[in-house]
Amino acid sequence: MLKPADPGPPPPERPVGELVSELIDEGKAYARAEIGLAKAIAAAKARALALPAGLFAAAFIFALAAITALAVGVVIALETFIGPLAAGFVGMLIFAGIAGGLGWYGYERLRRDF
Repeated sequence: MLKPADPGPPPPERPVGELVSELIDEGKAYARAEIGLAKAIAAAKARALALPAGLFAAAFIFALAAITALAVGVVIALETFIGPLAAGFVGMLIFAGIAGGLGWYGYERLRRDF
């Protein structure tokens, strides 16, 4: 039959103050490591989002240019029928109505979903 291994002499007891100090130091080191990890994750996500954000900004600028070209085209088309000033006013009303409708729809969806 096997005998249990001799555990040997008990480890020397350390003072409570020393143990608490060591625990605090290890806790601080752990907190610093967690903060460093969070910073590294945030930096990696920011680098990953930089190019898509730039592309979305460029797409937004081109969309504004397209809408401006559409508005100018509408005004020029209306100008032949009702004159330049009235065509500008009617074009403004058309696009203001579209903007108002989209804004109202967005507001209603926001109210419904939240």
